[in-house]
Amino acid sequence: MNLPAFLRIKNPALWRKTVICIFTGFSSGLPLYFVLNLIPVWLKTDNIDLKVIGLMALIQLPYTLKFLWAPFLDGFSLPFLGRRRGWLLSAQLGIIAAMSLYGLLQPQRDLWFVVGISVLLTFFSATQDVVIDAFRREILADNELGLGNAVHVNAYRIASLIPGSLSLVLTDYLSWGSVFVVTALFMLPGIAMTLLAKEPPLNHAAPKTLRDTVVLPFQEFFTRKGVQHGLLVLSFIFLYKLGDSMATALASPFYLDMGFSPKDIGLIAKNAGLWPMIIFGILGGIWMLKLGINKALWLFGVVQMVTILGFVWLAANGPFAVDSAAFCRQGAWENGTVSMQIFLQAAQIALPQRIMLAVVIAAEAIGVGLGTAAFVAFIARETHPAYTATQFALLTALSAVPRTFVNASTGYLIDALGYTLFFWLCFFLAAPGMLLLFKAAPWHGDEPQNKAA
Repeated sequence: MNLPAFLRIKNPALWRKTVICIFTGFSSGLPLYFVLNLIPVWLKTDNIDLKVIGLMALIQLPYTLKFLWAPFLDGFSLPFLGRRRGWLLSAQLGIIAAMSLYGLLQPQRDLWFVVGISVLLTFFSATQDVVIDAFRREILADNELGLGNAVHVNAYRIASLIPGSLSLVLTDYLSWGSVFVVTALFMLPGIAMTLLAKEPPLNHAAPKTLRDTVVLPFQEFFTRKGVQHGLLVLSFIFLYKLGDSMATALASPFYLDMGFSPKDIGLIAKNAGLWPMIIFGILGGIWMLKLGINKALWLFGVVQMVTILGFVWLAANGPFAVDSAAFCRQGAWENGTVSMQIFLQAAQIALPQRIMLAVVIAAEAIGVGLGTAAFVAFIARETHPAYTATQFALLTALSAVPRTFVNASTGYLIDALGYTLFFWLCFFLAAPGMLLLFKAAPWHGDEPQNKAA
């Protein structure tokens, strides 16, 4: 029987690497989706203005600036666990502590403290990402990048179901403080992986001088790629996920504004997002073994772009009906202001609307999951093993710029355009990144990765 390449892998070392990629992906995704999915709902349910929630995207600035301290992580080691795992454990413990601190705050009263802790959380999370990306690049051979990064991204996306689904459901039964602590405890599997995994072998001498640590990684990239092609690659990395990043920036508040409750969002995200994400994540890894990274960027990018239209469809049909009599009976108007909690209780969401939400979430999970898998594999391929952490951090930080700065404007754009026109704008902003594929990753520019087995 001619089994797929993924199922014919017989090398135990590759299976171990795959398991490590599962744990690193989950640990990397959890704090990001904590910030993207859980915190906006927490703020929205405490009646924080949507524009302010949009501006909260700026707390993700450490993801954009992580290349500034990545050379330090490349060049220096802590006195325990080795160069990679020492920094990784420190970052993971910082993430758990920062997540737990939210439970001491109330958004309306402590908004600036919320901002401060959020910046601290994203700093630890960005530091973890720098080390995980370097760790993963150092344990995977070039012909294993497609599969390894697909597994990583798949686990990364699965991690979104904790703050984006389970935690939202738990808000019906636990206080927000308890929910934050429970969510933070899901970092423990990643810590176990850090303690049990072997330190990657150091195949190149660690940087010793400031020039080796800071200057040479950038010099090597532009020498290897050429200045013109290097700038083109950087432009592609900036633009490839711009459209879908903007479309999902305020997804949870958008669902709330359509009339869905946090429990609706949590349960539907779990059931509609989990299985498409897992199935298509595995298929994406198998396809990349056969297609190669370049063709995957083209095909998965089209899916990623088209699924943005699901948000257009949902916005054009919402917001959904509210039982006005129940709305008034429960005293929703308090001093001329709508109580969000009572509004959500009064919203009458029927099965067809829940199916619409399920379709949108499933499509988003498929499109973004596939596109991200190919995209991260491409970034990994563009790095040099001698400067893994610094170059990987630079390239992934560039890809995070839209999520940090452009997404900060989404609340204002939605206020000016409305949801439907805003999502159409996101759709068209996905096109420039696809056009740059002609130069950055030509269709016939690489060979399939089917020798990974």
